[in-house]
Amino acid sequence: MNMDTRLTGVMICGAGHSGSTLLGLILGQADAAFYVGEGAKIRYLHDQNKPLRKRACKVCGETCPVWSDFHWDQARPLYRQVARHTGSRIIVDSTKNPAWISARSKELMDDDDRAVLIFLKRDGRAVLNSRFRKYPDRDAASQIQSWMDQIEASRALFEAFTGPKIAIRYEELATRPEAVVREICAVADIAYHPDMLAFQDGDSHPMGGNTGTQFVAARDKVADDPDAILKLTPRTHDYYARHAGDIRLDLRWKTEMSEDNFALFNTLAGGFNADMAWGDDG
Repeated sequence: MNMDTRLTGVMICGAGHSGSTLLGLILGQADAAFYVGEGAKIRYLHDQNKPLRKRACKVCGETCPVWSDFHWDQARPLYRQVARHTGSRIIVDSTKNPAWISARSKELMDDDDRAVLIFLKRDGRAVLNSRFRKYPDRDAASQIQSWMDQIEASRALFEAFTGPKIAIRYEELATRPEAVVREICAVADIAYHPDMLAFQDGDSHPMGGNTGTQFVAARDKVADDPDAILKLTPRTHDYYARHAGDIRLDLRWKTEMSEDNFALFNTLAGGFNADMAWGDDG
């Protein structure tokens, strides 16, 4: 690519389990865009001391045509190196960590490139239900507090961010995908096209991120591979194995969350979650 062309870095903040992998896969289908997954995992490339799922492409493994021969020179801006390596001019990153986003934003702005921030919100009951499902042995109150801390840090980052930015809701993305993605594209100065919503049809090479969503997107590549990194666990198998690959609203929290956890969430975070709550008729 011609590196004189202005680069755009699109970064997603918010809490984990809020749909950032889905949003990243969608935006990664834009013309000249590349979705890195959780870009912070690039630090672990080729580090044999890290688990394979953290140091390699989740779809291709260590033989990935993108990441197998990429080495980050940490003295130079990351997204520019990825852009040159992939032939892209739009880099999408769903790391979500505020310190990581601040560092990458500074690199972009120092090079007169564009830094765009998306604050992705989701009903905390859905987020915590996903965490309770994944980490059933962890203290529920601590997990709720951790989520609130993540949201507070993301709010502070978003408020202080001086570049183009937009706050969206996962539930709106899932129920009005075209309208929401168009809004994001307008803010990020990305050309929208309808094929972006067919996130499962594109070629993806994510580092880190949600395994279930990635499995849906890469099912044809990994379903019959016994050595694939992308494997559904018993706790998620039924939902994702039957997933048609469309964009759909996930409201499993309504039937899965225990009465005790639901009551605890309402006590600790009911007021905090008020502006993110998705109504029973949503």
